[in-house]
Amino acid sequence: MRANSLAFRLFVWAKVLTVVILLVTGIALSQLYRHAVERAFDWRLDVYVRTLVADLASPEEGAEKFQQSIGEPLFELPLSGWYWQVTRLDTPKPEVHSSRSLWESNLPRLPEGQGAVAEAGGARMGYALGPEDVRLRLAERDVDLGDEGRYRIVVAGDASEIEDEILTFDRIIAAIFAALAVALLLTTALQVRFGLAPLKRISQSLAAIRSGQAERLQGEFPVEIAPLARETNALLEANREIVERARTHVGNLAHALKTPLSVIVNEAAARGDDPLAQKVIEQADIMRDQIARQLERARLAARFTVVGTLTDVPPVVTALARTMEKIHRERDIAIAIDVPEHARFRGELQDLEEMIGNLVDNACKWAQSRVAIEVTEERPAADGQAKVRVIVDDDGPGLSPAEREQVAQRGQRFDESKPGSGLGLSIVVELALLYDGALMLGTAPIGGLRAELFLPGG
Repeated sequence: MRANSLAFRLFVWAKVLTVVILLVTGIALSQLYRHAVERAFDWRLDVYVRTLVADLASPEEGAEKFQQSIGEPLFELPLSGWYWQVTRLDTPKPEVHSSRSLWESNLPRLPEGQGAVAEAGGARMGYALGPEDVRLRLAERDVDLGDEGRYRIVVAGDASEIEDEILTFDRIIAAIFAALAVALLLTTALQVRFGLAPLKRISQSLAAIRSGQAERLQGEFPVEIAPLARETNALLEANREIVERARTHVGNLAHALKTPLSVIVNEAAARGDDPLAQKVIEQADIMRDQIARQLERARLAARFTVVGTLTDVPPVVTALARTMEKIHRERDIAIAIDVPEHARFRGELQDLEEMIGNLVDNACKWAQSRVAIEVTEERPAADGQAKVRVIVDDDGPGLSPAEREQVAQRGQRFDESKPGSGLGLSIVVELALLYDGALMLGTAPIGGLRAELFLPGG
C-alpha cells in the first residue's frame, strides 16, 4: 500500500478517529464511574453520620453509646482508615468523642466553602489528609439539639478504596476498549481493502488496456462503480473510432493529392527540355515530398493514439529477413538474426514492420555480403519500464560521424546510385520518437554501419 494512496489515507484517518473516540469515551466512562463510586461511598458515610446523630439524642452519656450502636469493626481497629469524631461546640472546652481507630489523633475539618452537600440537610463531603497523611473521604455535619447542645459530627473513610475501585474499573475498561479498538481497526482495514477493491480492479484493467493485454474493462462492478466502467469503455471505443476515421481521411487525402500531382508531372515531362516544364517538375517533386512528409506524420500520430497494443517481435524480424533476402537475392546477402522468443514491442505491428524494415533494407543496400539483426530486452532500474533494443549491422562502407548526423534528415542521400527516396531513416526516427524511443547510429563490429533502435517493450 503506497503512502499516498486513498486506501492508506482512509485507513489512517479511520484509525486516528477510532482511537480518539475510544479515548474520549473511556475518559468519560471513568469519570462517570468515579462519580458513582463516590456517591456510593458518600451514602455509606452519611449512614454513619445519621447513626451518630441518632445516638446524640439517646439518654446515655459518654462515648459508650456511640461504640455500641455504630456497629462497624473498622472503627475499632487503630489507624484502620475509618474514623468518626463527635465534637460538642457550645462548651467552654470542646468535648470530643471519637472512634478507637483514631487512637490519639483528631480528624481534620473540611475548609469552608469546600466539599459538596450530599443532599438537603445532609453532610458535606470532601477529601482531606488524616492520620499518617492518609487521604480520607470526609462527611461533616453540624447538629443543633437545642438544650442538649450543638455538635459537629465527622465520619471519614480511607479514600484508597475509591481509588482502588476506580483503578480496577479503568484497567478493565482499557482492556475492553483495546480489544474493541483492534476489532474496529481490523474491520476498517477490511472495509477499506474490500470496499476499494473495485477501484483497484479498474486500475489494473486500465493498466492491462495500456499494455495491450485487454481492449476494454471487463467484469462486474458494484452499482457505484459501474457508471465509471461504462463511461471508460465508451471513451475507449470513441478513441478507436476517431483513430480509424483519421486513418481513412489520411488515406483519402493521399490518393486525392497524388493523382493531380502525377498528371502535372506527366504533362510537364511531355514538354521535354522546356525550362518551365523542368521548373514545374522540380516544384511538383518538392510538393510531393512535403505532402508525403505531412501525411506520414499525420498517419503516425493517428496510430500512436491507439491505446496499448503489444506486438511479438520474432515473427516480424523473421519475416522481414526472408523478404529482404529474396529482394537482394542477386547480391547474395546473408542475413543472420538473433531474437529472444518472448520479445514484445508496445505498439502496432505496422509501425514495427516499417521501422525494422527500413533499417534492414538500408543495411542490405549498403552491405557487401552480411547483415546481422539482434534483438535484446532491457529493463532499466530507473523507471522499471521494459525496453526492446533492435540492432542492425552491415559490413558495408559505414558512415563518418558527420554523415551520421545528417543521414536521419528527410530526403538526405549520400549516394544517388542507390535506389530509394532517402526518407527511410527519417521515418524510423519520427516513428521511434512517437513511441518515446530513439535511433542511434554507430560503427558495426563487422565493419559497416550499426543502427540501434530503442523502443518500449511489453
